Amino acid sequence: MEHTEAAVSAATYWDKVYGQRPAPTDPQPNARLVETVTALPAGDALDLGCGGGGDALWLAGRGWRVTALDVSAVATTRLARLARARGLGDRITAQQHDVRASLPTLRYDLVTAHYFQAPYEQDRTAVLRSAADLLRPGGRLLVVDHGSTAPWSWNQGPDVRFPTPQEVAAPLRLSPARWTVERADAPRRIATGPDGRQIAEVVDHVLLIRRTA
Repeated sequence: MEHTEAAVSAATYWDKVYGQRPAPTDPQPNARLVETVTALPAGDALDLGCGGGGDALWLAGRGWRVTALDVSAVATTRLARLARARGLGDRITAQQHDVRASLPTLRYDLVTAHYFQAPYEQDRTAVLRSAADLLRPGGRLLVVDHGSTAPWSWNQGPDVRFPTPQEVAAPLRLSPARWTVERADAPRRIATGPDGRQIAEVVDHVLLIRRTA
């Protein structure tokens, strides 16, 4: 499949996913973002796969300047609308963008990738490695993955395996001389499904890496 065709297919897939859901009016930030970032000084953040926009809005509300990317124009249009309605339009740049093709050329203090997993082929390692290179010294890469299957998950197969945070970090090949792994664990939490009704205990795989030089 040509890369352009792949981008169109991904955009079509996620436009359908978000288009089938009601537009969120008060999207909430991911729990792992809140617990990781609350104590950090505000700066510039890159949100890979902004989805419903809860992370970007929360960061902007705390003073961060956020570049929020998603391959779905439905997602980014909704986020831009919410940002303007909340008076955060000057702090959030929501862009429909296929991160597999390219990334912005700006520098960031935080790159966040929450549940950056999809039911189609993508070189996620290459994207995360390129995103890490955009960090300023002292900046952090936060990757939070699914570590278990929830009742509403699209990957319900019996042979589904979730890479550990260590397995996600290893192929990034980030030199210990320039990078420090600050967190790599698998905490549990109670989650609510997209319909707002289903509740289940899930596992998150959390990887937090800081650029030291």
